[in-house]
Amino acid sequence: MESVQAIKQRFELIGNDPKLNRAIEKSIQVAPTDISVLVTGESGVGKESIPKIIHSLSHRKHAKYIAVNCGAIPEGTIDSELFGHEKGAFTGATQTRRGYFEVADGGTIFLDEVGELPLTTQVRLLRVLENGEFLKVGSSQVQKTDVRIVAATNVNMFEAIKKEKFREDLYYRLSTVEIGIPPLRERQDDIHLLFRKFASDFGQKYKMPTIRLSDDAVNLLLKYRWPGNIRQLRNIAEQVSVLEEKRIVTATTLNGYLPNSNSTNLPAVVGDSEKRGGDFSNEREILYKVLFDMKGDLNDLKKLTLELLKNNDSDKVQEENETLIQKIYGSKDEPEIPVENTEIAAEVLQLPEPVIENSNPIITQEDRYHFAEEIQEEETLSLQEKEIELIKKSLERNRGKRKAAASELGISERTLYRKIKQYDL
Repeated sequence: MESVQAIKQRFELIGNDPKLNRAIEKSIQVAPTDISVLVTGESGVGKESIPKIIHSLSHRKHAKYIAVNCGAIPEGTIDSELFGHEKGAFTGATQTRRGYFEVADGGTIFLDEVGELPLTTQVRLLRVLENGEFLKVGSSQVQKTDVRIVAATNVNMFEAIKKEKFREDLYYRLSTVEIGIPPLRERQDDIHLLFRKFASDFGQKYKMPTIRLSDDAVNLLLKYRWPGNIRQLRNIAEQVSVLEEKRIVTATTLNGYLPNSNSTNLPAVVGDSEKRGGDFSNEREILYKVLFDMKGDLNDLKKLTLELLKNNDSDKVQEENETLIQKIYGSKDEPEIPVENTEIAAEVLQLPEPVIENSNPIITQEDRYHFAEEIQEEETLSLQEKEIELIKKSLERNRGKRKAAASELGISERTLYRKIKQYDL
């Protein structure tokens, strides 16, 4: 069995990153077998090197090796390309054609961008993986093939399965062994090494002195996120080698070749599964959140009004509920509404006057308190349903963690616990 270093030299792989070394080790270990392999990684990380290593170290190395870019073949012709077709099977089929699985019998097929395969083709591919059988387009005769399949994708397969764009059973068939290639931004020690290798190659290719980077240019190179990974780094090295007259490149010069280099310190864009709990996926949830916040503010107003009605002392109420008043009406710098007595408070809050049947009513303090309680209990069924739905979704997003859910909803953990008990969630 060849060593990792020998494989690197043989296939011109540059880098000493532990994740890269582990990917090569797995390739060496799995090569003598016939099990399917799925290579995952971002676009431009060099996934195409892994199937070459596997094929060259396998017992199929003397048979054919065919690389197929599934994303580059139109949906209408991909079945014909992979499995072949009979004469007259469709318009333009003037003769029988052998597909890749028939041509590569006994060898290896590399299916690049396998996540782009149409669902109908995925069904055919699944049959090949299970029993080595396939049908040509327009034929009813079952044919056998002995092909080792190595697939690669930069798509999040679990998201594709969730969206029903990729068959789950096919994924588990392809990923008997999964080999992940790390993105370039996670291989900090390899970035400058790769750049020097590319610069040297292009210097020889174009018959000019090899370019060198200054210290500040190297630092800029390491800080950049490299969304295009090794492919982008290679293109940058080629551009600088051809266009720059000075062979020593500074950070200012290099910065002109790096797109969006000023945003390298910004957070990376994350997937839906990594979104913070406070973010909402659609407008309806945002509306529920607004309604929930409005209800909370209304309850705070009712609480403040109750205090005024019970104590009949605005100064004392303002002192005891200073935090609550600031929350409702804003900071002290904003103009405050003067509250001198309970009648003015009711007018400011636009509370409806109680219906009085007697001609000479006497409203006692107890009656006012009772009236305020009725306002606190007034609640529409639809708003309650929205609140229950919002709490449930928040708990689901935070996997039942009440503290995180309460923070997302803008309420205390104690209040959330009370509502969970109240609604029997």
